[in-house]
Amino acid sequence: ARFLLSADLIMATIAPFIVAAIVLAVVLVQSSIHTIAEGYVGVYYRGGALLPELTEPGLHFKLPFITKVESVQVTVQTDRVTNIPCGTSGGVMIYFEAIEVINFLEKSKVFETIKNYTVNYDKTWIYDRIHHSVNQFCSRHNLQEVYIDLFDTIDDKLVEELQRDCDLWAPGIHIIGCRVTKPKIPDAVLRNYEAMEAEKTKYLMTVQRQRVVEKEAETERT
Repeated sequence: ARFLLSADLIMATIAPFIVAAIVLAVVLVQSSIHTIAEGYVGVYYRGGALLPELTEPGLHFKLPFITKVESVQVTVQTDRVTNIPCGTSGGVMIYFEAIEVINFLEKSKVFETIKNYTVNYDKTWIYDRIHHSVNQFCSRHNLQEVYIDLFDTIDDKLVEELQRDCDLWAPGIHIIGCRVTKPKIPDAVLRNYEAMEAEKTKYLMTVQRQRVVEKEAETERT
């Protein structure tokens, strides 16, 4: 009986340690196992330093608590830059609600790009550059040019400028295209443009009717 009592006492004493060891083992396993999704590669940091090796999509292991993993997309993605204010050369403040930039990061350049600009490289070379380029464009042109005359050229200009900067400083980033929404302009100015468009449409319709009448008159004479 004394032996059984001693065994029970020992088990009662070590049981919390056994439970703690099991919990620790589960935590270590969960912390070390990770998955990299298709279309991404894994990059790793140890002690804050970026490691040179990358991992492909699938199940992988890392040192728990010591190594940190980040997934970096290497397929085509769309970055949406929103609420971009800019002032025209005439001093009118307008807003671009959204500009979408279609781009991808070359897999062979992932380490170099992440080392130089972190996993948030697109903030430096897409988001911030879009704001800068749009503001420069607006400052060189008046409202009529930005809103009407040159609007259809903005996307090509942005692609050209973004790619030029990336080729110089971050050559792994490839800009495929841009989609630019019509900017928001002050309501009073917008009403003027709408009135001008309505007058222009009426004028064109009048001219067209006049041509039809002249054509009919010419036909009757012949």
